[in-house]
Amino acid sequence: MMNYTYLLINFFTVIICFLASFDRRIQFNKLFGKFLLSSTIVAIPFILWDIWFTRKGVWWFDLHYTLGIKIAELPIEEWLFFYCIPFACVFTYYCLEKFFKMEWVSVFNNLIVFTAVIVLSVAGLLYYEKIYTLLTVVVTILTLCYLHFIAKKDWIAKASFVYLILMPGFFAVNGILTGSLIPSPVVNYNPDEFLGIRMGTIPIEDAVYGYTQFLLNIYFFKKITKNEK
Repeated sequence: MMNYTYLLINFFTVIICFLASFDRRIQFNKLFGKFLLSSTIVAIPFILWDIWFTRKGVWWFDLHYTLGIKIAELPIEEWLFFYCIPFACVFTYYCLEKFFKMEWVSVFNNLIVFTAVIVLSVAGLLYYEKIYTLLTVVVTILTLCYLHFIAKKDWIAKASFVYLILMPGFFAVNGILTGSLIPSPVVNYNPDEFLGIRMGTIPIEDAVYGYTQFLLNIYFFKKITKNEK
């Protein structure tokens, strides 16, 4: 039997941002094609990660909350997730950068990168046997090091600040997916493969995973639109 829960989560995540994209002051609709390209570049490795973890039983999906259509082990809604969530995030970042001066946040670039790398390294060394924790830590450290030391981007702190602003939306979406407000989770996690520390119903790894995905979406969007420093 079809259930639209996960589909509606994706829909309500993206609909307001999508409609606002056509505002003449924003005109984000002119960048739809470039967004699709940049988000696809990021989505490919994350989807492969998703498929691998699903096959290994690190996490799995309750198909009662989906249309029941699967592609490569994943519900069709999960594929849409890798476009809907980044769209809302990139759109929000784009608007905040367009209408507000946030350059002052850049002074925290070094602090954020070095603190994050140290904390994540400790977590990775202590809990290396937990695959979700370890892979999330490694990918995030590599992402931060690349952006800061190789690509030399000065907007990491700015993006981190925007990510904090997006936290209420993160808790709403991921909260429902992990079991808040509904009888059982849409996404279930193997307790042996993550720390077991939850923010409400959300594994703490999800916040780090989402942060990395957010940074990479911003990076490739800026690169493709030539709007980067």
